[in-house]
Amino acid sequence: MSNQIKVAVLDDYQGVALTMADWSAIQDRIDLTIFNDHLADEAAIVKRLLPFQVVCVMRERTPLTKQIISQLPNLQLVVSTGMRNASIDVKALEEFNITLKPTGYLWSGAPEFTWALLMAAARNIPIENANIKSGGWQTTIATDLKGKTIGIIGLGNIGKKIAEYARVFEMNVIAWSENLTEEKAEEGGAKLVSKQTLLKEADFVTIHLVLSDRSRGIIKQQDLELMKPTAYLINTSRGPLVDEAGLIAVLQQNKIKGAAIDVYDVEPMAADHPFRKLDNLLATPHIGYVTENTYKLFYGDTVKAIGEWLDK
Repeated sequence: MSNQIKVAVLDDYQGVALTMADWSAIQDRIDLTIFNDHLADEAAIVKRLLPFQVVCVMRERTPLTKQIISQLPNLQLVVSTGMRNASIDVKALEEFNITLKPTGYLWSGAPEFTWALLMAAARNIPIENANIKSGGWQTTIATDLKGKTIGIIGLGNIGKKIAEYARVFEMNVIAWSENLTEEKAEEGGAKLVSKQTLLKEADFVTIHLVLSDRSRGIIKQQDLELMKPTAYLINTSRGPLVDEAGLIAVLQQNKIKGAAIDVYDVEPMAADHPFRKLDNLLATPHIGYVTENTYKLFYGDTVKAIGEWLDK
Protein backbone atom coordinates (compact mmCIF):
# COMPACT_ATOMS: atom_id res chain seq x y z
CA MET A 1 0.00 0.00 0.00
CA SER A 2 2.84 2.37 0.82
CA ASN A 3 4.13 2.14 -2.77
CA GLN A 4 0.83 3.17 -4.27
CA ILE A 5 0.38 6.67 -5.67
CA LYS A 6 -1.93 8.72 -3.48
CA VAL A 7 -4.71 10.30 -5.55
CA ALA A 8 -7.26 12.85 -4.32
CA VAL A 9 -10.48 13.71 -6.15
CA LEU A 10 -11.82 17.01 -4.86
CA ASP A 11 -15.29 18.53 -4.62
CA ASP A 12 -17.29 15.51 -5.73
CA TYR A 13 -20.45 17.22 -4.49
CA GLN A 14 -22.84 14.58 -5.81
CA GLY A 15 -20.69 11.58 -4.85
CA VAL A 16 -20.52 10.27 -8.43
CA ALA A 17 -16.80 10.16 -9.26
CA LEU A 18 -16.63 6.38 -8.90
CA THR A 19 -19.83 5.67 -10.83
CA MET A 20 -19.24 8.02 -13.76
CA ALA A 21 -16.05 6.24 -14.84
CA ASP A 22 -14.42 2.82 -14.73
CA TRP A 23 -11.47 3.12 -12.35
CA SER A 24 -10.58 -0.59 -12.54
CA ALA A 25 -7.69 -0.04 -14.97
CA ILE A 26 -5.72 1.89 -12.33
CA GLN A 27 -7.31 0.92 -9.01
CA ASP A 28 -4.52 -1.50 -8.08
CA ARG A 29 -1.88 1.17 -8.66
CA ILE A 30 -3.37 4.03 -6.67
CA ASP A 31 -4.58 4.83 -3.18
CA LEU A 32 -7.72 6.82 -4.03
CA THR A 33 -9.50 9.27 -1.73
CA ILE A 34 -12.71 11.02 -2.78
CA PHE A 35 -13.67 14.27 -1.04
CA ASN A 36 -17.33 15.25 -1.28
CA ASP A 37 -17.09 18.46 0.74
CA HIS A 38 -15.56 21.81 -0.21
CA LEU A 39 -12.80 23.62 1.65
CA ALA A 40 -12.26 27.36 1.27
CA ASP A 41 -9.58 27.97 3.91
CA GLU A 42 -6.08 27.88 2.41
CA ALA A 43 -4.45 26.23 5.44
CA ALA A 44 -7.13 23.53 5.49
CA ILE A 45 -6.66 22.87 1.77
CA VAL A 46 -2.89 22.50 2.19
CA LYS A 47 -3.29 20.18 5.17
CA ARG A 48 -5.73 17.99 3.25
CA LEU A 49 -3.68 17.77 0.07
CA LEU A 50 -0.23 17.43 1.62
CA PRO A 51 0.01 13.60 1.33
CA PHE A 52 -1.11 13.36 -2.30
CA GLN A 53 1.01 12.98 -5.44
CA VAL A 54 -2.03 13.42 -7.72
CA VAL A 55 -4.88 15.88 -7.25
CA CYS A 56 -7.96 15.83 -9.47
CA VAL A 57 -9.91 19.09 -9.42
CA MET A 58 -13.38 19.91 -10.68
CA ARG A 59 -13.16 23.08 -12.72
CA GLU A 60 -13.16 26.22 -10.63
CA ARG A 61 -14.19 24.73 -7.32
CA THR A 62 -11.08 24.37 -5.14
CA PRO A 63 -8.42 26.85 -6.27
CA LEU A 64 -4.79 25.86 -6.72
CA THR A 65 -2.96 29.12 -6.20
CA LYS A 66 0.81 29.54 -6.14
CA GLN A 67 0.64 29.92 -2.36
CA ILE A 68 -1.09 26.55 -2.05
CA ILE A 69 1.01 24.78 -4.68
CA SER A 70 4.25 25.93 -3.05
CA GLN A 71 3.26 24.09 0.14
CA LEU A 72 2.59 20.73 -1.53
CA PRO A 73 6.02 19.10 -2.00
CA ASN A 74 4.52 15.69 -2.86
CA LEU A 75 2.31 16.98 -5.68
CA GLN A 76 3.38 15.71 -9.11
CA LEU A 77 0.21 15.72 -11.23
CA VAL A 78 -2.93 17.85 -11.41
CA VAL A 79 -5.85 16.64 -13.51
CA SER A 80 -8.36 19.39 -14.22
CA THR A 81 -11.79 18.86 -15.73
CA GLY A 82 -12.18 20.99 -18.83
CA MET A 83 -9.62 22.72 -20.99
CA ARG A 84 -9.68 26.03 -19.12
CA ASN A 85 -9.59 26.42 -15.34
CA ALA A 86 -9.11 29.98 -14.13
CA SER A 87 -8.63 28.85 -10.52
CA ILE A 88 -5.36 27.05 -11.27
CA ASP A 89 -2.08 28.97 -11.36
CA VAL A 90 -0.61 27.24 -14.41
CA LYS A 91 2.67 29.15 -14.20
CA ALA A 92 3.15 28.01 -10.61
CA LEU A 93 2.64 24.39 -11.65
CA GLU A 94 5.32 24.84 -14.30
CA GLU A 95 7.63 26.54 -11.81
CA PHE A 96 7.38 23.59 -9.42
CA ASN A 97 7.64 21.04 -12.25
CA ILE A 98 4.12 19.69 -11.70
CA THR A 99 2.32 18.17 -14.68
CA LEU A 100 -1.10 19.51 -15.64
CA LYS A 101 -3.48 17.35 -17.65
CA PRO A 102 -6.89 18.71 -18.71
CA THR A 103 -9.85 16.55 -19.65
CA GLY A 104 -12.21 17.00 -22.56
CA TYR A 105 -15.31 19.17 -22.32
CA LEU A 106 -18.82 19.12 -23.77
CA TRP A 107 -20.03 22.50 -24.97
CA SER A 108 -23.70 21.55 -25.23
CA GLY A 109 -24.57 21.72 -21.53
CA ALA A 110 -24.01 25.45 -20.96
CA PRO A 111 -26.20 26.83 -23.79
CA GLU A 112 -28.93 24.28 -23.06
CA PHE A 113 -28.99 25.32 -19.43
CA THR A 114 -28.89 29.02 -20.29
CA TRP A 115 -32.00 28.58 -22.40
CA ALA A 116 -33.67 26.56 -19.65
CA LEU A 117 -33.11 29.43 -17.20
CA LEU A 118 -34.37 31.99 -19.71
CA MET A 119 -37.54 29.98 -20.34
CA ALA A 120 -38.11 29.29 -16.65
CA ALA A 121 -37.78 32.98 -15.79
CA ALA A 122 -39.92 34.19 -18.69
CA ARG A 123 -42.72 31.73 -17.95
CA ASN A 124 -42.50 32.04 -14.14
CA ILE A 125 -42.08 28.29 -13.86
CA PRO A 126 -40.48 28.20 -10.36
CA ILE A 127 -43.22 30.47 -8.97
CA GLU A 128 -46.07 28.51 -10.51
CA ASN A 129 -44.53 25.21 -9.45
CA ALA A 130 -44.36 26.53 -5.88
CA ASN A 131 -48.01 27.59 -6.20
CA ILE A 132 -49.04 24.07 -7.14
CA LYS A 133 -47.12 22.62 -4.20
CA SER A 134 -48.74 25.09 -1.77
CA GLY A 135 -52.30 24.71 -3.11
CA GLY A 136 -52.35 27.84 -5.27
CA TRP A 137 -53.29 28.33 -8.91
CA GLN A 138 -52.23 30.80 -11.67
CA THR A 139 -50.82 33.88 -9.97
CA THR A 140 -48.55 35.28 -12.70
CA ILE A 141 -48.61 36.36 -16.34
CA ALA A 142 -45.67 35.18 -18.44
CA THR A 143 -43.42 37.03 -20.87
CA ASP A 144 -43.57 36.04 -24.54
CA LEU A 145 -40.39 35.29 -26.48
CA LYS A 146 -41.66 35.69 -30.04
CA GLY A 147 -40.92 39.19 -31.27
CA LYS A 148 -38.81 40.07 -28.23
CA THR A 149 -35.14 41.10 -28.42
CA ILE A 150 -32.33 39.09 -26.89
CA GLY A 151 -28.99 40.79 -26.31
CA ILE A 152 -26.00 38.47 -26.28
CA ILE A 153 -22.83 39.77 -24.64
CA GLY A 154 -20.10 37.57 -26.10
CA LEU A 155 -20.79 35.79 -29.37
CA GLY A 156 -18.39 32.86 -29.05
CA ASN A 157 -19.27 29.17 -29.23
CA ILE A 158 -21.96 29.39 -26.57
CA GLY A 159 -23.23 32.82 -27.61
CA LYS A 160 -23.71 31.62 -31.19
CA LYS A 161 -25.71 28.63 -29.98
CA ILE A 162 -27.93 30.96 -27.93
CA ALA A 163 -28.47 33.07 -31.06
CA GLU A 164 -29.49 29.91 -32.90
CA TYR A 165 -32.00 29.01 -30.19
CA ALA A 166 -33.40 32.55 -30.19
CA ARG A 167 -34.01 32.53 -33.93
CA VAL A 168 -36.04 29.32 -33.57
CA PHE A 169 -38.26 31.25 -31.13
CA GLU A 170 -38.52 34.12 -33.66
CA MET A 171 -36.67 36.61 -31.47
CA ASN A 172 -34.62 39.56 -32.63
CA VAL A 173 -30.94 38.93 -31.88
CA ILE A 174 -28.43 41.68 -31.10
CA ALA A 175 -24.91 41.22 -29.76
CA TRP A 176 -21.92 43.07 -28.38
CA SER A 177 -18.43 42.37 -27.12
CA GLU A 178 -15.27 44.44 -27.22
CA ASN A 179 -13.79 42.68 -30.27
CA LEU A 180 -16.97 41.71 -32.09
CA THR A 181 -17.19 42.92 -35.70
CA GLU A 182 -20.26 43.36 -37.89
CA GLU A 183 -19.10 40.46 -40.05
CA LYS A 184 -18.64 38.08 -37.11
CA ALA A 185 -21.96 39.15 -35.61
CA GLU A 186 -23.73 38.45 -38.90
CA GLU A 187 -22.03 35.06 -39.16
CA GLY A 188 -23.33 34.30 -35.67
CA GLY A 189 -26.86 35.25 -36.58
CA ALA A 190 -26.91 38.58 -34.73
CA LYS A 191 -26.77 42.30 -35.36
CA LEU A 192 -23.83 44.16 -33.84
CA VAL A 193 -24.82 47.05 -31.58
CA SER A 194 -23.07 49.08 -28.90
CA LYS A 195 -23.04 47.87 -25.32
CA GLN A 196 -25.31 50.74 -24.30
CA THR A 197 -27.79 50.04 -27.10
CA LEU A 198 -27.90 46.35 -26.24
CA LEU A 199 -28.68 47.03 -22.59
CA LYS A 200 -31.36 49.59 -23.46
CA GLU A 201 -33.11 47.57 -26.17
CA ALA A 202 -32.88 43.94 -25.07
CA ASP A 203 -35.74 42.20 -23.29
CA PHE A 204 -33.30 39.49 -22.26
CA VAL A 205 -29.58 40.15 -21.69
CA THR A 206 -27.42 37.02 -21.54
CA ILE A 207 -23.68 37.00 -20.85
CA HIS A 208 -21.23 34.58 -22.48
CA LEU A 209 -17.70 35.84 -21.91
CA VAL A 210 -14.49 34.30 -20.60
CA LEU A 211 -13.53 35.78 -17.25
CA SER A 212 -10.28 37.75 -17.49
CA ASP A 213 -8.77 40.90 -16.01
CA ARG A 214 -10.35 42.83 -18.87
CA SER A 215 -13.83 41.32 -18.60
CA ARG A 216 -14.09 41.26 -14.79
CA GLY A 217 -16.90 43.62 -13.75
CA ILE A 218 -17.78 44.37 -17.36
CA ILE A 219 -21.44 44.77 -16.33
CA LYS A 220 -21.64 47.40 -13.60
CA GLN A 221 -24.65 48.71 -11.71
CA GLN A 222 -24.96 51.68 -14.05
CA ASP A 223 -25.07 49.25 -16.97
CA LEU A 224 -27.86 47.27 -15.34
CA GLU A 225 -29.78 50.48 -14.74
CA LEU A 226 -29.89 51.05 -18.51
CA MET A 227 -32.04 47.95 -18.91
CA LYS A 228 -35.81 48.07 -19.35
CA PRO A 229 -37.87 47.60 -16.18
CA THR A 230 -39.43 44.60 -18.00
CA ALA A 231 -36.08 43.01 -18.93
CA TYR A 232 -34.25 39.98 -17.56
CA LEU A 233 -30.53 39.37 -17.00
CA ILE A 234 -29.15 35.84 -17.46
CA ASN A 235 -25.61 34.91 -16.41
CA THR A 236 -24.33 31.35 -16.72
CA SER A 237 -20.72 32.28 -17.52
CA ARG A 238 -18.88 33.61 -14.45
CA GLY A 239 -20.14 35.57 -11.45
CA PRO A 240 -17.44 38.28 -11.40
CA LEU A 241 -18.41 39.43 -14.92
CA VAL A 242 -21.27 41.25 -13.20
CA ASP A 243 -20.97 43.64 -10.25
CA GLU A 244 -22.70 41.43 -7.68
CA ALA A 245 -23.53 44.23 -5.24
CA GLY A 246 -24.90 46.28 -8.13
CA LEU A 247 -27.10 43.42 -9.31
CA ILE A 248 -28.45 42.92 -5.78
CA ALA A 249 -29.30 46.63 -5.55
CA VAL A 250 -31.03 46.68 -8.94
CA LEU A 251 -33.09 43.61 -8.05
CA GLN A 252 -33.97 44.90 -4.58
CA GLN A 253 -35.19 48.15 -6.13
CA ASN A 254 -37.09 46.26 -8.88
CA LYS A 255 -35.34 48.25 -11.60
CA ILE A 256 -35.48 45.19 -13.89
CA LYS A 257 -38.08 42.42 -14.08
CA GLY A 258 -35.70 39.77 -12.85
CA ALA A 259 -32.50 37.80 -13.22
CA ALA A 260 -31.55 34.16 -13.68
CA ILE A 261 -28.01 33.28 -12.64
CA ASP A 262 -25.95 30.15 -12.12
CA VAL A 263 -22.58 31.67 -11.14
CA TYR A 264 -21.35 33.78 -8.23
CA ASP A 265 -18.37 35.69 -6.89
CA VAL A 266 -17.82 33.09 -4.15
CA GLU A 267 -18.89 29.48 -4.57
CA PRO A 268 -20.47 27.69 -2.81
CA MET A 269 -22.72 30.60 -1.88
CA ALA A 270 -22.88 31.64 1.79
CA ALA A 271 -26.02 30.60 3.66
CA ASP A 272 -26.91 34.24 4.42
CA HIS A 273 -26.23 35.62 0.92
CA PRO A 274 -28.79 38.25 -0.20
CA PHE A 275 -29.42 36.28 -3.41
CA ARG A 276 -31.19 33.64 -1.34
CA LYS A 277 -33.93 36.10 -0.36
CA LEU A 278 -34.75 37.85 -3.66
CA ASP A 279 -38.14 36.95 -5.11
CA ASN A 280 -37.20 38.27 -8.57
CA LEU A 281 -34.09 36.10 -8.84
CA LEU A 282 -33.97 32.57 -10.21
CA ALA A 283 -30.71 31.16 -8.84
CA THR A 284 -29.08 27.77 -9.37
CA PRO A 285 -25.84 26.37 -7.84
CA HIS A 286 -23.46 26.49 -10.86
CA ILE A 287 -24.94 23.46 -12.60
CA GLY A 288 -24.74 24.64 -16.21
CA TYR A 289 -22.04 22.05 -16.97
CA VAL A 290 -23.28 19.41 -14.53
CA THR A 291 -24.75 16.83 -16.90
CA GLU A 292 -24.44 13.06 -17.17
CA ASN A 293 -22.46 13.07 -20.42
CA THR A 294 -20.17 15.86 -19.25
CA TYR A 295 -19.37 14.07 -16.01
CA LYS A 296 -18.74 10.80 -17.82
CA LEU A 297 -16.25 12.62 -20.04
CA PHE A 298 -14.66 14.45 -17.09
CA TYR A 299 -14.10 11.41 -14.93
CA GLY A 300 -13.38 9.04 -17.80
CA ASP A 301 -10.64 11.35 -19.04
CA THR A 302 -9.39 11.76 -15.46
CA VAL A 303 -8.84 8.00 -15.16
CA LYS A 304 -7.16 7.95 -18.58
CA ALA A 305 -4.89 10.88 -17.69
CA ILE A 306 -3.74 9.25 -14.46
CA GLY A 307 -3.12 5.96 -16.26
CA GLU A 308 -1.03 7.63 -18.97
CA TRP A 309 0.97 9.49 -16.31
CA LEU A 310 1.60 6.28 -14.35
CA ASP A 311 2.81 4.55 -17.52
CA LYS A 312 5.35 7.18 -18.51
